[in-house]
Amino acid sequence: MKNKLTLIKYIVTYAILGLVVFIAGCTDSVNAPEINTSSTTDPQVFKTLAEQDSTLASFEPNYNEQDAMSFLGKTLTDIYPLRVGQKMRLVSKEYEVNEVGDTAYVKVIKTFEGVLYIKASYSPPDSNTQVADTLIEKPFSTVITRNLIFAKKQIGDIPLNNWRLVAVSLPEGGTLTDNINITKLTITLANGDQMIITSPNDYYLTRGIPIWKQIPVMARHEEVTLEVEITSIYADTGFVTLTYGGNRQGMHRAKKIFELISSVQNGSVYNKVYQQKYTTHQFPGHFHAIINAFPKQVIYDDVAPVEVKTWGIPYIVKPN
Repeated sequence: MKNKLTLIKYIVTYAILGLVVFIAGCTDSVNAPEINTSSTTDPQVFKTLAEQDSTLASFEPNYNEQDAMSFLGKTLTDIYPLRVGQKMRLVSKEYEVNEVGDTAYVKVIKTFEGVLYIKASYSPPDSNTQVADTLIEKPFSTVITRNLIFAKKQIGDIPLNNWRLVAVSLPEGGTLTDNINITKLTITLANGDQMIITSPNDYYLTRGIPIWKQIPVMARHEEVTLEVEITSIYADTGFVTLTYGGNRQGMHRAKKIFELISSVQNGSVYNKVYQQKYTTHQFPGHFHAIINAFPKQVIYDDVAPVEVKTWGIPYIVKPN
């Protein structure tokens, strides 16, 4: 009887979550109640469950690139960047919990201190003989936010056993300046399915629960196409990168630079569209693809301060 009651309670919980999504307009967004940091459960419970989740754990190894990575393409500017990478250090992590009945809405706020490393030459490219003659280091800080939804699965003496993480939003953030912003991301999978994101913190993914979109599960060596729309006050082509494939130890991480497809002036800003493809590697597991959008001068000017906006998308590479 006890097991039957537990099963009924579990089903009712997901039915309520499904109703929330339906009322919200049958979209991928969930308008959670206003965060008031009220909870009858110790917030440490949600923090522990979140940090044990493989999908969430795959963000930082790709956000923190550890060292400078190569990219393709150079233009004649004051400096000639050869390799660019960022090293990020997590300095604080906050969990704002709003527990409403059998559902807990949790906002995760991570603050990072970083250094953007630019290996560059002050001399123009000369055949294949150009070498880096300077290393520019630019310190900066960013804030990355993400929303989580937990469902209560039972009531017992062990709080960690009472909750289950059922949905995660996409991460977004960057520096405080708004001179450049990512406004839309279109992901096209190998089977033709598309994911269109305009507000990462309101776009929820899950594993196995049909009321939300599923975290993309891909085969090894599967190609994915990304199209990023950006608004910028700068006319110059920005430096937009994709970092992906890193496991928890940061191994197998790769990086590409997006190609500019179009740029149209719209009043005081420029609407730009960038595109890039990446192929999943042969290693199964949970990963994140991280998009970083920098204005051009951040990379090509040795004193320009760092401005950057970041979005991320989790994905899973299946074993077979």
